[in-house]
Amino acid sequence: MTEDGEVAVPEALPDWDYQMDLHLRRSVRIDLDRARSQSGLPNDASLMLSVVWTATGSSLSGPAQHVRMSQSGMSTVELDFRLRGTDLGGLLLLDTALVLAERRNDASPSSPRRAGSVLWSDRQALRLQGDAPQFPMAVIDFARTSFPDGAAWHLQISGGLESATMGSLLLLVNEKNTITATAFENAGKPRPIDRVVLSAVYADTARIMVEYALGNDEFAEDADFPEGSLGATLLNLFDQLFSEQSITDIRLRQRQSPALFASDLQAAVKMFEVSR
Repeated sequence: MTEDGEVAVPEALPDWDYQMDLHLRRSVRIDLDRARSQSGLPNDASLMLSVVWTATGSSLSGPAQHVRMSQSGMSTVELDFRLRGTDLGGLLLLDTALVLAERRNDASPSSPRRAGSVLWSDRQALRLQGDAPQFPMAVIDFARTSFPDGAAWHLQISGGLESATMGSLLLLVNEKNTITATAFENAGKPRPIDRVVLSAVYADTARIMVEYALGNDEFAEDADFPEGSLGATLLNLFDQLFSEQSITDIRLRQRQSPALFASDLQAAVKMFEVSR
């Protein structure tokens, strides 16, 4: 569901960001009598149509909607639900399944008997972003937190280098800073001022992540971090920003000449470039 009405689920949403919730609908027509008979179930078996979502970028999943059906004959089920953008990321998998609603102790040995047994299923995939994970983020009122009221954003980093990236990073945006909050709302189609703000956030976020990595002695070229971990994400960031320099050289530059290191990082992130 979009502002212009209904559209078929595309393969990808290139303009998606974490502030974009998804409103999804699906119409499913079911021959309940046939579903029961072909599954070896009695005519009074209660069935359920269930939708479960999984987001690879956030490693989260959950139920979207359940509709219980005890009637007979043909039935049309209209599924209609919303998914919060802050829970999503990467590849969104939507699994629709017709399942047995409750356990049947009188079922024959060859027929399903456990609640949740799948009689039919279908999967649709929607790519929300590339293979590289984005930050989970939230827009909040900093006045209700320990952060300074006048701050525009704050990047939280927690956990060790082997912790999952999506559970270690959280970008918080101060809703009272309307310029920054509006820039993220317009991230799909940013205005010139939005591009400037987003570039500044990107540069500051990169700085915080780089400094966090350099402050950890376990962070080195020969380190072997699990895929999807914070350490692997930081190594990937270094490859993008300092492809021709070693981590050891960058660490020495930061300690011996912090002002020059800051300029190097500013150049690496291409701050305020029009294309960003």
